[in-house]
Parts: sequence; structure tokens; C-alpha cells
Amino acid sequence: MTTGTPPPPLRPAPRSKLRRYVPLGIAAWMVLEVWLLTVVASAAGGFTVFLLLLGGVLLGGVVIKRAGRRAFKGWSEQLQQAQRGEMPERNERSGGNALTMVAGLLIMMPGLVSDALGLLCLLPPVRAVLTKRVERSMERRMRKAGPGTFENAFQQARMHRPDGKVVQGEVIRDDAPTGPDAGPEQGPRPPLTG
Repeated sequence: MTTGTPPPPLRPAPRSKLRRYVPLGIAAWMVLEVWLLTVVASAAGGFTVFLLLLGGVLLGGVVIKRAGRRAFKGWSEQLQQAQRGEMPERNERSGGNALTMVAGLLIMMPGLVSDALGLLCLLPPVRAVLTKRVERSMERRMRKAGPGTFENAFQQARMHRPDGKVVQGEVIRDDAPTGPDAGPEQGPRPPLTG
């Protein structure tokens, strides 16, 4: 049933500071990268800059390929454990592999600042600190997110079916109302499949 009054106009959500300053930061980073490349080109020559950029692409490709192989090996080991009916052990290297891939991408990007950041991410102490911070941040976001949200979906799937098996059962509530005014009896539900 409608009342005939139009709904109130939707106001756009206010822009967050992150959405406002990220494009400005990216533009400043690009200007800095171009300026550094021109400084190096004027000091050492254009061919040297070309070799630096080519070396960055090759080194970044090798780093990404190596991290990808390690990640694939870890995932296949976990899958084999799950197929044998064992509980897959948590892979501590997965966060390190992701950070190594990010480092490879930074090295592949044209520019000296991104190369320096990528090489810095490859150092084991820096990688360990960054991995711990990212994991803590993700855990905080998972705890803050309520049930049914996208952020919590992976956590829910991991808790309910870690090995892919479906556990059938029935929920019996102690606080369910009883008596004549309790409502119609619903009976058992069909088992879930999947």
C-alpha cells in the first residue's frame, strides 16, 4: 500500500578522507617517479634508465613466479591433507607469499621509488612485520563485521566446514516456547546437502 508521498531524496554519502586523498597521493607519486627518472637520465644517460627499468621488470617477474610456485605448492599440500581426511594445517607462508607477490609487482612498476619499496618488502624482517600487521588488521575487521557480511563470509566458511564435509545435525533450543500458545509444530527439517 502506498501513501502517495514520494520517498525522500537520497543524498550521496560524504566522501571519506581516503577517497579524497588517494588520487592526490597517486598523482604525487607518479610525479616523483618521473622526476627521479629524469634526474637519473640526466646524470647517467637514457640507456642506463632503460636498463634499470628492464631489470626491474625481469626481477619482478622472477619474484612473482617464485612466490606463486610456493603458494601453489602450499595450497596443493593443504588440499592433499583435506582429501586424506586430515585437518589442513594453517600455512604460515601464505601471507609472506602474498607480500612477496606485491613486492614483485612494485619492482615491475616503472620507477625508482616503487623499486625501492619492492626490494624493501623482500627483506625478511620487514616482510614479517608487515605480514603480522596485515593479519592483525584483517582479524580486527573480521571481528568487527557482523554475521552475514561479505567480510565475515570466509571466516564463517572456515569455521563451519574446514575440510569441505557437511555435518548434519539438528538444533534443539532450550528456550523454545511450549504449551498451547506456542504456535504450530514445525517438525524436522530435511537434511542439508552440499
